[in-house]
Amino acid sequence: MAQAPQTFFDALAVRTWCGLALTALGRAREEIDAINVYPVADGDTGTNLYLTVESAATAVEAVFAGYEAGSGAGSAPAGKPSLADAARAMAHGALIGARGNSGTILAQLLRGMAQVLTAEGETPHTDGDGLRLALRHAADSARQAVAHPVEGTVLSVASAAADAAEGAEGDCGTVAGAAYRGACAALAATPGQLAVLERAGVVDAGGRGLVAVLAALVGTFTGEVPGLSGAVTAAAGAAHAREESVQAADCADDGPDGEGGESGEGGPAFEVIYLLEAEDSAVARLRQRLDAQGDSLVVVGGDGLWNVHVHVDDAGAAVEAGVEAGRPYRIRITHFGADDAHTRAGERPPRERVQRAVVAVVPGEGLAGLYAEAGATTVLARPGEPPASGELVEAVRRAHAREVVLLPNDADLRHTAAAAAEQARTEGIRVALIPTRSAVQGIAALAVHEPDRRFDEDVVSMTSAAGATRYAEVTVAERQSWTMAGICQAGDVLGLIDGDVAVIASDVTAAAETVLNRMLAAGGELVTLVLGDEAPEGVAEHLETRVREAYLAVDTVVYRGGRQGALVLIGVE
Repeated sequence: MAQAPQTFFDALAVRTWCGLALTALGRAREEIDAINVYPVADGDTGTNLYLTVESAATAVEAVFAGYEAGSGAGSAPAGKPSLADAARAMAHGALIGARGNSGTILAQLLRGMAQVLTAEGETPHTDGDGLRLALRHAADSARQAVAHPVEGTVLSVASAAADAAEGAEGDCGTVAGAAYRGACAALAATPGQLAVLERAGVVDAGGRGLVAVLAALVGTFTGEVPGLSGAVTAAAGAAHAREESVQAADCADDGPDGEGGESGEGGPAFEVIYLLEAEDSAVARLRQRLDAQGDSLVVVGGDGLWNVHVHVDDAGAAVEAGVEAGRPYRIRITHFGADDAHTRAGERPPRERVQRAVVAVVPGEGLAGLYAEAGATTVLARPGEPPASGELVEAVRRAHAREVVLLPNDADLRHTAAAAAEQARTEGIRVALIPTRSAVQGIAALAVHEPDRRFDEDVVSMTSAAGATRYAEVTVAERQSWTMAGICQAGDVLGLIDGDVAVIASDVTAAAETVLNRMLAAGGELVTLVLGDEAPEGVAEHLETRVREAYLAVDTVVYRGGRQGALVLIGVE
């Protein structure tokens, strides 16, 4: 692909690089996914890298669009963005859009480069010398972000690229070319550094993706992207011998998910990823806490915003650690499952899908952990921030299953979930949408989920359990409004049963008790209480005592939902 070359790093060079990198990763995505064997053979390294760069490119395009729209528009910005504008947008976009271990590391590489390119000083870092500095700082900062760096991964490829760049003299094109060739050579060497790669006959997938990004960097400054025109053969890695998969001359190699972490027998069951608003000191403590909980820990970012990635057995504890450190959001929890566990000697064929999975939208971190521990892939929905259909489609893909049961857990998300289900079906995934209207209905459905029985029977059973669960919530009115229970004022406590306001009160505990009594008047065998972070102390104990004294045959279970919007969620089965 020929592009008009850039002679130095400016905003247009950043834009061109992001565009070329996105194209390169788009071409290589499926083959990189197909040979993913380390640290988890979950077949998504190429997709994760693509989505990370897509987010970076989108952020850069938004900066350019803002300047173009504002040209001559009074106080709006006019002209063209500066290098600092574009580079910071690239880094921020990659940070908030990073997916998986490789994507998170790539985000830190881009952030490290942006820090050098935008550094203030007498000499601007926009020429070959500046690019050398940027590549070195990027490699070093990415290595520091990984709790336990492993050689033979994307970290090795990044370091080799920086080493090669340091030995090059000339303009940006010359330096980028040297970095690319150094990365190719390092990529070819990865099987000799990591035994699981050698056994599978592949090179590192994260490193392979970085080679594509560096090839795009060469194209930015020379007008020609090397090694990407037909050089990559789909799904070649695991099916070829090592000598056939490490041809560094044209970088036609495939590879596994090459990231920091340790693989072992069994390995953690969950991947937990979230963005985190927190101070540096709190993040330092968070690193120590998460490092003790699992592996593949990568924490990238800075200036108050971080992207956290870790593999753990206790997903809830990993999220709770984030809550203690600051404000986690965009939480994604993926259950690896029996066929998606950490690599065991490279014996399993890559990308093997599990037969069935559950994907659920949940309103709080605590419930996200609860659902994940039950085997579901979760999408977190914060108050006022409902997920888009694209996020649900992505979650369905992350589940890596032939059959998926989708639980929206919100009446307002039914159409969004239906659109996501339809999209997933076009990709060959069998999807059943159960129209759950509350997380407590989702809990009931998940409790009877049996992946070993026929899909239709499982869906019918889960639908029946959800439908037999009445749901309620206790919340606080934000404004004056007419309701079925009368006029409420801002600050009033509202009790909603099956979506309609049934109680207006001034006390949370009293409102919850009234709601519960009305629900149990129609019968019930099990009460589920999900407490939000702002629920008053003692409300659960009060309601449990009330049920125990007044309804002898009814059991009660209590969960902590975290920042879920509602003060209390109530389910009666």
